[in-house]
Amino acid sequence: MNVLEVIRSALRGMGSNAMRSSLTLLGVLIGVASVISLVGVGAGSQKAITDKIDALGTTTLTVRSGGGRSTSAIRYQTLTTNVSDALSKAVSTGLAPDLAAVVPQVTSSQTITAGTETTTAQIIGTSADYFAVTNSGIAQGTAFTANDLATARRVVVLGAGLAETLFGTDDPVGATLVVGSTPYLVDGVMAAKDSTGLESTNDVLIVPLSRMQQSITGYGALSSIVLQATGTDAVTAAQAEAAAVINTNLKIDAADATYRITNQSQLLQTASSTTSTFTAMLAAVAGISLLVGGIGVTNIMLVTVTERTREIGIRKALGATRGAILGQFLTEATVLSLLGGLLGVGAAFVVSHFSIMGVRPVIVTSSVVLALGVSMAIGIFFGGYPAARAAAMRPVDALRHE
Repeated sequence: MNVLEVIRSALRGMGSNAMRSSLTLLGVLIGVASVISLVGVGAGSQKAITDKIDALGTTTLTVRSGGGRSTSAIRYQTLTTNVSDALSKAVSTGLAPDLAAVVPQVTSSQTITAGTETTTAQIIGTSADYFAVTNSGIAQGTAFTANDLATARRVVVLGAGLAETLFGTDDPVGATLVVGSTPYLVDGVMAAKDSTGLESTNDVLIVPLSRMQQSITGYGALSSIVLQATGTDAVTAAQAEAAAVINTNLKIDAADATYRITNQSQLLQTASSTTSTFTAMLAAVAGISLLVGGIGVTNIMLVTVTERTREIGIRKALGATRGAILGQFLTEATVLSLLGGLLGVGAAFVVSHFSIMGVRPVIVTSSVVLALGVSMAIGIFFGGYPAARAAAMRPVDALRHE
């Protein structure tokens, strides 16, 4: 019996039990589609985070209190406006030539009211350079200016989502809203940003730092200081210059520093490591369903061998070799698994057009190849035992089977 005849015989066997074969296909399909889709969710999460970090700029650094490596620090250092002023002076005087901008930030959460709409949102008090350094474009109106910061003017810039929440489809520019109990004028609305992966600026309210300190937080510590290097190749030098200025201002040695300075590359590495672990866990869970599909292939082939015992006996009596019988049933199991795998790939591509857990899956080619390879291996491995059992039957015993 040639290869083509073996394949035809296998397809006839599948067609004789169409419902059973379809259900077996479905098990493999679900397993393959789950593996590809969930790996795609992990890849989509990583892409969203990477895009978000890239959107912040590859030249930005962030200074925060705490989290330093020192275990012998004399005291815990907090970041104040004195520190940000020292950094700004170093930039303006050329003491830190690799630093281009300094953006102090204070964050808080307040109740915001506009007309009959009330919500609670994060407020960021910062400088006028915030919008350029963080790549936050203005979609409507304007951003506040350095003069607004100097005069502590009561103006705000809204995130796109917050503007929609408070004003709906109305133009918020020029309108008045109340933060806590203080009225503010809306100067502008930021362009919407993708909110997947990291904290979004769509639902924040930006105010001049001086007004934030006067009306909301007081003159305590800053939440963070965002720095911008002069270029991507100057990030390391800018980080060293910033550390030197901060240490001088705080009158501490580098060994006693408890603040930390991070750049986007470090953040990207951490995010990539986290999402890789997340993806591996999702793939492992999906792999279980693929294993279950393989067990289903074994079950269906064992039933098929039992039902066709007399047929096997007749074929052997007519001269069919052990290899021909083995090939027929092994081919049938492999074709079932491969068809299920191909349909699973198709299903995964359909699923990739929808969001899963808030993430748009990104199909990874390696996961498609792996899933198809595993589905074929399932047919060979899980179909091997039933096929070998059929091939090992003695013709006399098979013919006696009822």
